[in-house]
Amino acid sequence: MKMAFSREPGTRKSRSFLYPELPLWLVQADDLPNRLFISPAEKELIDLIQKFGELSKGDLVSYTDHSRTKITSSINSLIYKKIIIENQNSEYSGGRRSKTFSLNGGLGCIAGVDIGATGIDLAVADLSQRIFARTTEDVPVHEGPVKILGRVCDLLENLLDDTAYDAGNIRGIGIGIPGPVDFINGTVVSPPIMPGWDCYPIIQTVQKRFPAANVVIDNDVNVMALGEINQGVGKGINNLIYVKIGIGIGAGIICQGKIYRGANGCAGDIGHINVNSDGPLCHCGNNGCLEALAGGPAIAERSRVAAKSGKSTILQKYFEKNGGKLTAEDVGYAAREGDPTSIEIIRESGQMIGDVLASLVNFYNPDMIVIGGGVSNLGNLLLSSIRQAVLSRSLPLATRNLDIVFSGIGEDAGVIGAAQLAMDYIFTVEHSINTGERYEVEER
Repeated sequence: MKMAFSREPGTRKSRSFLYPELPLWLVQADDLPNRLFISPAEKELIDLIQKFGELSKGDLVSYTDHSRTKITSSINSLIYKKIIIENQNSEYSGGRRSKTFSLNGGLGCIAGVDIGATGIDLAVADLSQRIFARTTEDVPVHEGPVKILGRVCDLLENLLDDTAYDAGNIRGIGIGIPGPVDFINGTVVSPPIMPGWDCYPIIQTVQKRFPAANVVIDNDVNVMALGEINQGVGKGINNLIYVKIGIGIGAGIICQGKIYRGANGCAGDIGHINVNSDGPLCHCGNNGCLEALAGGPAIAERSRVAAKSGKSTILQKYFEKNGGKLTAEDVGYAAREGDPTSIEIIRESGQMIGDVLASLVNFYNPDMIVIGGGVSNLGNLLLSSIRQAVLSRSLPLATRNLDIVFSGIGEDAGVIGAAQLAMDYIFTVEHSINTGERYEVEER
């Protein structure tokens, strides 16, 4: 989606009043000390270098509709702004060595934060997206935004203390949140598993500690999908559905290479699609939602019933070993030992997820479905059950070239995607028109 507005020079702060549909957090970002202003042509080159790595001038000409003169001008401008650097190509084909261009990793840093239901994963990367510092901490999200965001800021400061950067060098912070996110307003809305987070000022809270950084938040599954298309098995795929199966079930939708968020930011909330009206009560208040029947807690609950009833002696063994507790991970272990009950639980869970995904395939026709999240560790039995359901319930044309695969970056998808989210919003795209200047912001 593109949003655009015009302004006379020197009136940047008034834009939010003239154009209320523009995200306020993005309007205010233009006044940050670390903001980078570029032209549309320069943004195009940056996106290409991000996607493919080092590129020569000839590569950039071939990938765009611009003339060589225009490309040369844009390259020179980006070098002057220190956004890209010039490299000598190490490959030699017998003629003149081609110079290549890459992002300037030393221009500053970005941070990616993946807030999960049970912990925080945080990384710091340079602008070439090379992660050079990372940490994790187990802390349940239901402990509230004051504690969680306080820990996020403390952990980030501690990471920076061990690097050559300080808080003033951070150009952007991307944060993935395990709940519905109103992307335009930068807030979480009525998150089922996050008491106290509803409409909490996350962006403002983090910016108080890091005033030079542009802070962006999005739903955690959208962030994972972004990570997958940038560094995972989805690299180069334009139409993709990333499915996270964990405590909940959600989907991040990539349409034409960009995140599709829908009208209000909650596209992809497939965990609350009804699969059995007589099913168990979901935390959203409805009965029979997909995640209430096939999410991690649902799989664990079915296994506990089987263990306590004596239906599965293998599950009973794990139940006793764990002090009366079972997890989806235990079900995976039992299935690998050949336990028929565990195999049945995994297959039925995969079938329910696959049935829902089949509807999405018929509706959206993606190139690829990527399965991630903690429950994906159940392995190929889960994946094959999902595949079988999708292939049997989708149209042949929709599945002709469809790949259904596990995530290529696993648990790293969230933090990599969050860093990419930060990177996507450290630039303001600007170009002059006859009556002043026009800014154009592209949503990723």
